[in-house]
Amino acid sequence: MAHIIPGSLVNKRKKNFMDMPAPAGYVAGIGRGATGFTTRSDIGPSLMEEQMAEAATAAPPPKRPREEDDHEDLNDANFDEFEGYGGSLFSKDPYDDDDKEADEIYHALEERLDERRRHYRERKYKDAVELLRKERPKIQQQFTDLKRGLAEVTEAEWAAIPEVGDARNKAKRNARAEKFTPVPDSLIASAMGYNAMNTTMDGGVQSGTATSLYTGFQSTLGGISTSVPGMQTSGGTSTNLDLTKISQVQQQIMRFRLNQVSDSVSGQTAIDPKGYLTQMSSVVPQYGGDISDIKKGRLLMKSVRETNPHHPPAWIASARLEEAVGKFQVARNLIMEGCGKNPKSSDLWLEAVRLHPPETAKSIVATAVSKLPHSVNIWIKAADLETENRAKKKVFRKALEHIPNSVKLWKAAVELEDPEDAREMLTRAVECCSASTELWLALARLETYENARKVLNKAREHIPTDRHIWISAARLEESNGNTAMVPKIIDRALKSLKANVVEINREQWLKDAIDAEKSGNIATCQAIINNVIGIGIEEEDRKASWMQDAEQFTKEGAYACARAVYAHALQVFSIKKSVWLEAVQFEKEFGTVENYDALLERATVVCPNTEEFWLRLAKSKWLQDKIPEAQNVLSKAFEINPNSENIWLAAVKLETENNQYERARKLLENARKVNAPRIWMKSARLEWCLNNFDEALKLLTRGLELYPTFAKLHMMHGQIFQQIGKYEEAYKAYNEGIKKCPSSIPLWILLSRLEEGRNRVIQARSHLERARMKNPKNELLWLESVNIELRAGNKELASERMSRALQECDQSGVLWSKAIFMEEHHGRRSKFIDATKKCEHNSLVHLAGAKIMWASRKVAKARKWFQQTTQLDPLLGDCWAYYYKFELVHGTEKEQQAVRDKCIATEPRFGELWIEVSKDVANWRKKIGEILEMVAKKIEIPR
Repeated sequence: MAHIIPGSLVNKRKKNFMDMPAPAGYVAGIGRGATGFTTRSDIGPSLMEEQMAEAATAAPPPKRPREEDDHEDLNDANFDEFEGYGGSLFSKDPYDDDDKEADEIYHALEERLDERRRHYRERKYKDAVELLRKERPKIQQQFTDLKRGLAEVTEAEWAAIPEVGDARNKAKRNARAEKFTPVPDSLIASAMGYNAMNTTMDGGVQSGTATSLYTGFQSTLGGISTSVPGMQTSGGTSTNLDLTKISQVQQQIMRFRLNQVSDSVSGQTAIDPKGYLTQMSSVVPQYGGDISDIKKGRLLMKSVRETNPHHPPAWIASARLEEAVGKFQVARNLIMEGCGKNPKSSDLWLEAVRLHPPETAKSIVATAVSKLPHSVNIWIKAADLETENRAKKKVFRKALEHIPNSVKLWKAAVELEDPEDAREMLTRAVECCSASTELWLALARLETYENARKVLNKAREHIPTDRHIWISAARLEESNGNTAMVPKIIDRALKSLKANVVEINREQWLKDAIDAEKSGNIATCQAIINNVIGIGIEEEDRKASWMQDAEQFTKEGAYACARAVYAHALQVFSIKKSVWLEAVQFEKEFGTVENYDALLERATVVCPNTEEFWLRLAKSKWLQDKIPEAQNVLSKAFEINPNSENIWLAAVKLETENNQYERARKLLENARKVNAPRIWMKSARLEWCLNNFDEALKLLTRGLELYPTFAKLHMMHGQIFQQIGKYEEAYKAYNEGIKKCPSSIPLWILLSRLEEGRNRVIQARSHLERARMKNPKNELLWLESVNIELRAGNKELASERMSRALQECDQSGVLWSKAIFMEEHHGRRSKFIDATKKCEHNSLVHLAGAKIMWASRKVAKARKWFQQTTQLDPLLGDCWAYYYKFELVHGTEKEQQAVRDKCIATEPRFGELWIEVSKDVANWRKKIGEILEMVAKKIEIPR
């Protein structure tokens, strides 16, 4: 029985030589240098020489019969790394009925699985095709409506459309200007004979012979000599034809027809042949969907209309469908038919008015008013169709005769009147619509003070549950100077509303307070907050909730509301320091200097033991150049807080700023009795700034005996020795300091820089290594290690130090900002991206980004980055200095002054460059603006 093997199981990569025996002496791979070898298993048992000779001379073994099955293809091209060799695993087995049955079963299963998802797949494909047709319709779909309109074009209009080449490229084809030359005499003579005609009958024709097939026109330059085939006549006469006149008549007829087409066709404007294509391109198809969908929609709408002709939405939907496809007249006919069958539907009449032009719409709306005289919307639409105010007023008055209780009509009518007529109309309106708060309030606004009070009292009688009437009454009293009545009115309002079982919504009342502030009624705003702020709040949550309310008011710009919240909170929590601090900070940022000082004076009375209030008040007086008042404030502070270190230092600073050095020395001498290390430091610094080095060293020595672990005393001790040139004493002072304070990073850095300044870079490097061992993962020590190598010119070693530093302190903004500018220009951006991933909100990384933008000359982006950096960390002086330098280069004087003012108001204190300048003894009297200028001069423009 023969088996048929399917094609899918046949190995198509069969090689012809695979079944052939190897030739004698064949060694695999000998062509590439391989050598053959044999083993004992290949040789077998020993043979006699005779047997070996016989074997050598014997014929080759018979060829193996060819197997029916093909060998597998073990070539590398047929090998897959994951699935192995290709081909069927059972390709050598016969294909029997069982295999066929199995294939049929698998095929049936696949069809069944495919059938389960076919409906979803086909629907998804259909939706995708429809979406594609809507988004990217074909040209023929876009012009479908226009093509249907082409059926109405007459043959004459088609003939009027010019060829493409008639109007295009005319300027190119006639680019050369006309040249006028004298006409030669020969041309004039030929023109004179142009209309002359010499017509003769062929002699053969006259004699009745056969007519020549090739006789015809024979033209010369001088004129036309035409031989016209004639006809045999009984009398032998000839006929003369004037062909020139025939052609002239044809031209006149064509010109007449063209003029007739270009003028008008049946009273309508004809098609302009030159502008036809332009007009076609400007027409935008209003519907981009499938036409079959339109037909289905029409059939559906028709079915709905026929099934229920008294259903207005069906008529409206049908009209809008026709409107969508551009059939405006059909839409109008449908909507009017719907109005005829549903004359009591205001929606149908309004839709009909919308679809028709204004003149037709007026007649339609008149019919609608007669059918529905109590429809407010139809009356308003009728007034909108009028163009003159006088006609609109007339329409509204007729409307109010039919519907006197419509608030909407009264409001629309009042808006058209002048104040005097509006007051009279509102008086009538509140009689007809006594439940409308808006009408009562509008009438009160138009009345005088006394009449307005009466109107609001009547309004409260008719509408006792509306809070807006009470709030309007309070605002009325405040506007007329009677502010004492405002809190009473708000209090009575809450009691009256509660008596009428009205829920007091705290959020709504707070919004009313904001509205009152925006309208300038501050007393009403404060009264609302004082009476409503505690409603619905638990006693233990009052403080937190009120602070949140004040913060929210501040964000919305309602500063009077926020001030009222703080004032109420201070009455309830009069001894809470945190509440006073938030109120003081609010007045500092958003209030006046007078309010700020007044609040601080109240705070010092209520919380006299809080140093911050005294210091803030003294500083405020000092900034206003009120030195005696500032001294008086500090004197009172001394009486209450005699052992306060901060108050002593503030008094010293006040005296030094006013050049009262002797008084400052006496204050410090008295303050040293407090036994505070900062006072000893300030005493030594004052003498240091005044160049009294010996006195400063004595104070430092005494201070170190009392406070040996205070690192700043050790730093000043070494810096003074370094300034006067005693480097060994400075080294000993720093060395003693790191023994007492091994965790003080500035001491280690000062010691390293001292050695570096003495050209002992190796010792400086070793000191930094010791510091890193004692203080691991410290970014400032790693930064100094990198900087010392850069200053020494060892860029490769500096890069190695930076790599180690980033491994140990991978989230250090100061290291990443330094690493960014150690890269070449092309590598800075990628380094900056890595830095933002590690420390996204670090101000130094943002500053590096701003410098990159500046170096790339992207001025707008750089300014935006500088602004974000100063907002991120306003106390970082380096950010302000770079920003100011940027504005000095690229900004205007106004922008430069704005940055300078913001920096002075912020009072920055940190930053490597900022501290280097501000802490310099030579600049101890410099103000923030001057320090900003000095730091900006030291900054180089990034490149």
